[in-house]
Amino acid sequence: MVCIKKNTYICSEKQKAIIINPLTKNIMNKTELVNAMAEKTGMTKVAAKAAMNACFATIQEQLNKGQKVSLIGFGTFSVVERKARTAKNPQTGEKVKVPAKKVAKFKAGSSMLAKKGAKKVAKKK
Repeated sequence: MVCIKKNTYICSEKQKAIIINPLTKNIMNKTELVNAMAEKTGMTKVAAKAAMNACFATIQEQLNKGQKVSLIGFGTFSVVERKARTAKNPQTGEKVKVPAKKVAKFKAGSSMLAKKGAKKVAKKK
């Protein structure tokens, strides 16, 4: 990539100008993750993408069944129930009822946090 002006680059392969948002430039997308997996494992990109999609699909299936998926050293995926609540529409100011729903939750494992030097936050009582 060649920088032509601040936050605008030309990709040498396609000669197409792209704008990079400085707030999101450090975010890895799915394609970049597949490329990194392929490079680290020696797999082809097609095989790495298939493996990643299978992993995500399996996690999603287990969460849909209401089960937890615990990956030692990485973290735990689970499903939690959010209670019904009343919210406020910021544009009109009127109150809106938000129904109860189930949402996916991820909790990072302690060894994952330790590797990054993150500190655990004490729970408030």
